[in-house]
Amino acid sequence: MNDKRARALLPIVLAIAGGILLFNLIAFAFGEAPASALRLAFEGTWGTPYGFGQVLFKATPLLFTGLAFEVALRAGLFNIGAEGQLALASLVGALVAAKLPASLPMPIALPIVLASAAAVGALVAFVPAILRARRGVHEIITAIMVNRIVDAILPWTFSTVLGSTSLRTADIAPGAALPRLDRVVPSFAGSAASFAFPFAVVTVFVAMSLLDRTRPGREIRWVGLRPEACRAEGIDVERRMLFAMLLSGALAALAVSSTALGYKGYYELGLGAGAGWSGIAVAMLGRGKAIGIVLAAIFLGTLEQAGLAVNARVPKEAMDVLEATLIVLVAVASRVATKRTGVVQTADPEPEPPRDKPAATPASEEVRS
Repeated sequence: MNDKRARALLPIVLAIAGGILLFNLIAFAFGEAPASALRLAFEGTWGTPYGFGQVLFKATPLLFTGLAFEVALRAGLFNIGAEGQLALASLVGALVAAKLPASLPMPIALPIVLASAAAVGALVAFVPAILRARRGVHEIITAIMVNRIVDAILPWTFSTVLGSTSLRTADIAPGAALPRLDRVVPSFAGSAASFAFPFAVVTVFVAMSLLDRTRPGREIRWVGLRPEACRAEGIDVERRMLFAMLLSGALAALAVSSTALGYKGYYELGLGAGAGWSGIAVAMLGRGKAIGIVLAAIFLGTLEQAGLAVNARVPKEAMDVLEATLIVLVAVASRVATKRTGVVQTADPEPEPPRDKPAATPASEEVRS
């Protein structure tokens, strides 16, 4: 089994090596010495404590959005609305945080803000969730439309409702702010890494453990695997799908802990943009494992920070191409590894889902394999 897993990892390692080669080619195309550009990227990420802190900062919102997509995927759903869920939840969370008394301590203020944001994230996810569960309308279509609605609501809220010309909220209350990691790791001084990162890691492991080990979590996965068999067993498939989608929206909203609460101290239009889309890649690369989601988020965080580190020499657009290419390479390599070795890189169900009625291979398993 260890040999099989080693062989399964080999294509992924080769894909990453191919990405490094592509990076060198891009640097050379823009007149930079490949070795020099690669060294600059390393120094800006893992080569210095500040750079590594920035990697953790970039990875933090991706942990939440990656987990959010994975939860929905377990139920056979595709929550591509995390972008809108996070944006509107961040605005509301920051507004709530700004209204809290300055004397309110963190153990009280922070849960209030996070609960408010999570509720809004779940509310935004409710529209595609209820339409899919009750009317069979595909959640991808409705989630795209909801994202567009949120994109229109946010600037209107700032300019009309809040009367803000700066497109930002007031500063949040001190008790709602998450402290920076440099308080316990002084070498991180200057980086935006905050305690949102350990909070995100713990959330990923706890949530994935509950999904794998509790009856409701297993039922969500069974619904994604064999919905008709679940109906035959008396499981309310629509209710489980609705719950998974609402939970997914709430988890995506928790990324506000890294952006508005742990970084800016307020919400401004566009803060956290892109995290929802990158979360899809994190879930795909994470292969249904908690450690996989964490490593995938750090991997994408490294790419994003590396792009900033070499931005003076290599255009950002070229680094975006590199990031997208690497994601495709790793995804393809993972599929090849699964087919060649037969290693299924998903969480093991305990016990087996109902088998009273045969059903087609679920979309969630097809995508992940």
